[in-house]
Amino acid sequence: MTPPQTATATAHERTAELTALRAEILQGPGDKATAAQHARGKLTARERIDLLFDKGTFSEVEGFRRHRATGFGLEHKKPHTDGVVTGWGQVHGRTVFVYAHDFRIFGGALGEAHAQKIHKIMDMAEAAGAPIVGLCDGAGARIQEGVTALAGYGGIFRRNVRCSGVIPQISAVMGPCAGGAAYSPALTDFVFMVRGTSQMFITGPDVVQAVTGEEITQDGLGGADVHATTSGVAAFSHDDEESCLEDIRYLLSLLPSNNRELPPSVPSGDSPERRTDSLLDLVPADPNRSYDMRAVIEEIVDDGDYVEVHERWATNVLCCLARLDGQVVGIVANQPSSLAGVLDIHASEKAARFVQTCDAFSIPLVTLVDVPGFLPGVDQEHGGVIRHGAKLLYAYCNATVPRVQVILRKAYGGAYIVMDSRSIGADLSFAWPGNEIAVMGAEGAANVVFRREINASDDPEATRAQKIKEYQAELMHPYYAAERGLVDDVIDPGETRIRLITALEMLRAKHAPLPGRKHGNQPQ
Repeated sequence: MTPPQTATATAHERTAELTALRAEILQGPGDKATAAQHARGKLTARERIDLLFDKGTFSEVEGFRRHRATGFGLEHKKPHTDGVVTGWGQVHGRTVFVYAHDFRIFGGALGEAHAQKIHKIMDMAEAAGAPIVGLCDGAGARIQEGVTALAGYGGIFRRNVRCSGVIPQISAVMGPCAGGAAYSPALTDFVFMVRGTSQMFITGPDVVQAVTGEEITQDGLGGADVHATTSGVAAFSHDDEESCLEDIRYLLSLLPSNNRELPPSVPSGDSPERRTDSLLDLVPADPNRSYDMRAVIEEIVDDGDYVEVHERWATNVLCCLARLDGQVVGIVANQPSSLAGVLDIHASEKAARFVQTCDAFSIPLVTLVDVPGFLPGVDQEHGGVIRHGAKLLYAYCNATVPRVQVILRKAYGGAYIVMDSRSIGADLSFAWPGNEIAVMGAEGAANVVFRREINASDDPEATRAQKIKEYQAELMHPYYAAERGLVDDVIDPGETRIRLITALEMLRAKHAPLPGRKHGNQPQ
């Protein structure tokens, strides 16, 4: 529909035509295109927006926008919105900005006008100091518009970086996201994907087969499960779009609007004086016995409720957002039920990213330690475990938010240092009565320190057992680190929640400025 052009049109006629035009824009390309989108198992851009925002709060920006391209048939096809819906609304009563690709128009492909709309809404989000959510469902750059489409992506990437650590950026991949388009989600804070309909890759299956001869499906190359379990690109994966959007809403409720605000607090019905005596039964005293750290987290946090980030990738470390007495905290914890809780390349990278995100948005950090060390092996060393382990070390050392460490059982070697020990800047370190903090386990240490005595003994096994006990008694007893000021207190496990809440309350006004510099040079 074309807006009225005649000077004689009355105000009522113009208003009526505007109403009709808005209705046409809201309908989009028509019922057939909508049915095709639904047949793919996907919602339309506006249906997704309706689920994301509080009812009736969405305000659209540049809904009348059209592209200016000519040639290749584009001059005869100029739909309003140009394939992306942009605007802002309320999520749990707080302002959030959004852009949503409309796959029904040009397959959601990005052209010049399409990109400019995204640039504008990202600039508005930065200026307003509010989160931005990208609902990605597009076929990449619009080929007919050539280099201007590529330049449009460049503008998005630049804004992603400029807004990094300033406002929360969330990407929900709800369809194809290929080529250069995949880099924008990768630059954001959290990536959501939907099984069966989401795919992300730089080069598609056809190109892979042509270059390498490998045959693979789109899902096998870059589906939600691949990125949630193997590559680590997706922080969250879901079976359907409805649950994905609901979890985005919940995640936003745990994040501040920007880096100048604290995360939103809520009244808690879970008493800050509640004891956690069940932890004595949940965590075996034997340091070699496995258990699920998730059960510990559930017992400590408000109402047992938490959000796990990268739940299915690098499962030997847990990264969670939760609340303690209504205040948001980030929890990093070793997971003894997966690889005995060791740190390795992927676990270090996962935890480092999470620590940086929490620090950027003023979320205090609680580190639950039960770590036997770094994973040994040729693959780990050749894969750069030194470099990746240094990422986690760097992230903790650079973090200025309140930081509290709790050592549940064992903390050995360099992994003890890296898991936010006092020596790298933790504000407080608590330990349970059965903790063991040492360079290595008693058996390994005794074999090194007393090797000659053991070998020279008439009964090597008896001597080894005796030396293990001596090493434990001298260097691994629960109060050794506390006596040297590296643990602030040895606490009753039943008081863990209480002590964390009081410590974080004391640290809430913490101020720890960093040295003046352009930026650090963190390990890559």
